[in-house]
Amino acid sequence: MLWNETFSVKGPYNFDLVLDRLSLDPLQAIDLENRWVKVPLMIDSSPEVVTVQAIGTTDEPAFKITNGNQAAKEKIIARLKEIFQWHLPLEQVHEHFRDTKLNAIFEEHRGTPLILDFDYFSCLAKCIIHQQLNLSFAYTLTARFVQTFGFQKDGAWFYPIPEKVAELTVADLRELQFSARKAEYVIGLATEIVEGRLNLEQLKEKKDEEVIAELTRIRGIGNWTAENFLLFGLGRPNLFPKADIGIQNALKALYQLENKPSIEEMELFSKDWKPYLSYASLYLWRSIEKRSVKQ
Repeated sequence: MLWNETFSVKGPYNFDLVLDRLSLDPLQAIDLENRWVKVPLMIDSSPEVVTVQAIGTTDEPAFKITNGNQAAKEKIIARLKEIFQWHLPLEQVHEHFRDTKLNAIFEEHRGTPLILDFDYFSCLAKCIIHQQLNLSFAYTLTARFVQTFGFQKDGAWFYPIPEKVAELTVADLRELQFSARKAEYVIGLATEIVEGRLNLEQLKEKKDEEVIAELTRIRGIGNWTAENFLLFGLGRPNLFPKADIGIQNALKALYQLENKPSIEEMELFSKDWKPYLSYASLYLWRSIEKRSVKQ
């Protein structure tokens, strides 16, 4: 039997902009007109599809949650609060950037929260797949991976679990146009988890530097991937991946530079954005994302 839960959060929170950003990913089950997304969650190793629908406004946000497993209700709501960052008011974040160079971008995308990926393993696997690819092909390659080796339930796509990925061969992924090295990295990550050398759930309790050290020991995971996991897997608020091409391009456009900014320039630009560097990163990405996907 379906259950519904309705509750409000503190604004500003623009769920339409959340859906707009999620819609860049062809795997997402979204209805922009009716303002809902189907969220695939693994709850106690069981796949649950939860519909999250906006029924409020940016300044008075409210949501209706729908699912069919009453026994999992408490865990589902707790996880959704993490994913959609409903516990973190954005007013103070916007106020922090009001007198900075990013103010215009924050005004344009007002109320855009830092949304987490729906699953820790899928977040890290996606980060590896996206390495050194343009955004459009990165999404295409990820969709091939999920639609070939994952599964669909109630219209929502679930990424393959680590146990499934660990059994794949490089040739399996090469057929999808993975490079041999990227295939090795994704399979290697899954193997680390299956054989007990990496526990992604336990990373929640560690400091940023400890998470980066833990992840970068794994072949194929560098600082960029580890920082993106901190951002979109764990929701850490103060990450600024300086090696990210998207952020570099956004800063080049914002400051009207002839070339991409140097690391030193990026440090200078961002010194007043702490302790909300993750939001600076997010809003800089938002400033160029639609253009990047169309390229």
